[in-house]
Amino acid sequence: MLVDIFIPCFVDQLFPGTGMNMVKILEKLGVDVHYNGNQTCCGQMAFNSGFWDEAKEMGTKFLHDFPNDRPVISPSASCAGMVRNYYSWLFQNTGLHHEYKQLKKNMYEFTDFLVNVLKTDDTGAIFDHVVTYHDSCAALREYGIKNEPRILLGKVKGLVLREMQDNEVCCGFGGTFSVKFENISTAMAEHKVNYALETGAEYIVSTDTSCLFHQQAYINKHKLPIKTIHVIDVLASGW
Repeated sequence: MLVDIFIPCFVDQLFPGTGMNMVKILEKLGVDVHYNGNQTCCGQMAFNSGFWDEAKEMGTKFLHDFPNDRPVISPSASCAGMVRNYYSWLFQNTGLHHEYKQLKKNMYEFTDFLVNVLKTDDTGAIFDHVVTYHDSCAALREYGIKNEPRILLGKVKGLVLREMQDNEVCCGFGGTFSVKFENISTAMAEHKVNYALETGAEYIVSTDTSCLFHQQAYINKHKLPIKTIHVIDVLASGW
């Protein structure tokens, strides 16, 4: 199978290792990976901030960057959800309507692709740590995944998964929400991290680097005994 990959802004600029680990896993599973170096942003930040003209311009480029009728895999449920759910607001009944429809059916978040397309639940990972899982709003409510990351984590040798209280509650990042409503956002991060600490976990795991980045900032500021890690980085560990 040949797939395209989309590396979101957060991953590209701050967590490039997560993107490389995604490629590492896909290739181990026998998937041929194509990366278009011209790709940029899906336009989500502009769209969520009300700049729809700018979002449409970025979305148009995105459609042109992925013109092939094959899977497009992303390490972000947030970006994949943007393309699947909100490009229709930008391109429905436009000259790019058919291009959008094609991309929508081909856009996948990584764990969804592994479990539901490749039909695999084991990457051969080893991770001897206790972890707890954070359901990002984008993954759970927009993209619609909950079990897939947990299925994959359940096959990681040495890993112990302990569910935290209110694991489906927002961590407070919310894109520009964390900038516009800093006090509320920080209080939400505090609740999320404290619930994670109550489990005795060493790591908070999620599908979205943005949520992990937000929580890690709170952890660093208060020097708390826990870390964050992307689910892909866990699945690429130990081999």
